Amino acid sequence: MHILVTTDTVTGVWTYTRELVTSLVTSGIRVTLVSFGDVPLPEQTAWMEPLHGLDYRPTGFRLEWMHEAREDYQDSRSYLTRLVQEIKPDVLHLGQYCYGDLAVDVPRIVVANGDLIGWWVAVHGHEPAKADWLEEYRELVSRGITGATAVVAPSRWMLQSLRRHYVAPERELVIYNGRNPIYFNPYTNKDDCVLAVGRFRDAAKQVTLLTQHSHPLPVCIVGSDSPANQFHPPIRADVKLAVDETRVSFKGPQSEAQLRSLYSRSAIYAATSRYESFGMAALEAALSRCAIVANDIPVFREIWGDAAIYFETNSGHDLAETIRVLKDDRDLCRAYGNLAYQRARERFTAKRMVEQYLQLYRHVIKQTAAA
Repeated sequence: MHILVTTDTVTGVWTYTRELVTSLVTSGIRVTLVSFGDVPLPEQTAWMEPLHGLDYRPTGFRLEWMHEAREDYQDSRSYLTRLVQEIKPDVLHLGQYCYGDLAVDVPRIVVANGDLIGWWVAVHGHEPAKADWLEEYRELVSRGITGATAVVAPSRWMLQSLRRHYVAPERELVIYNGRNPIYFNPYTNKDDCVLAVGRFRDAAKQVTLLTQHSHPLPVCIVGSDSPANQFHPPIRADVKLAVDETRVSFKGPQSEAQLRSLYSRSAIYAATSRYESFGMAALEAALSRCAIVANDIPVFREIWGDAAIYFETNSGHDLAETIRVLKDDRDLCRAYGNLAYQRARERFTAKRMVEQYLQLYRHVIKQTAAA
């Protein structure tokens, strides 16, 4: 079986792609990977080196949600069409909506890892103002969904978002994202501290909720941009998780090994997002046996159920109070860490995810052959 996978190097989808492609190749599946967006740095592609069944094709074509995407759209479609004709894959596993209606005689699976309009509504509470580029984007997404052989989402909530803002897929299913537990250490002694991952300037991640109130534990925020000067309480640049003085600390981009260490040592992970199609960082924290303190939004309720403790939707005050509850009751904190870990191991492993994708691949190949 030969699968052509498309992805991007700009968003968090890269982590999902790594798990998918690594598991497929190690299962004996031939994979051609095409990336859009920025050409990745060497450290981003180091994981590919031992994968001898992988053919990687990086490109710089813009993504469909970018304002300048129209300049690259036809060229990227032509490139992808020629590549399909050249390598003759059995299935297209597409990380972009706009290629779902690609004019090729190959099954096309579109994976809905997020969308612009759903993001805007979650952040602003209403759809964006009408604009020509936005209508073009909506049309591209709708055509891709309609033209796809199947549409996969990492949560039921994400499928509902597609139906609400675009069009209902003809064939749809949920395949939850997964991570390989071997990458994480759930057995290290925990520090009394809180970890969050997300860019300060990303309103959807809203890690700034952690800066609005004082906390009884040290808080570490890992991001890829710098915090604004007005945040209170004060931000530390020299981050340690266990400090004598309770502050919000800021860390810039981390290597995978550094981030794994932060997860393993943190007692609590704060999942502050107001928009997620799944929430990969919370899964990584759960596999490290962190107690998950989650924003009370439908997708987190779907993913974590009773295995997380929730704070009032988008409330920095209630987030601080929930952290205080766990700080005052260490047994409760450990219990939630164990619950999150067990749920992650049972439901959200890379092995389970890839098995479901392989079933889908075989089904659409058989269906196309029969047609």
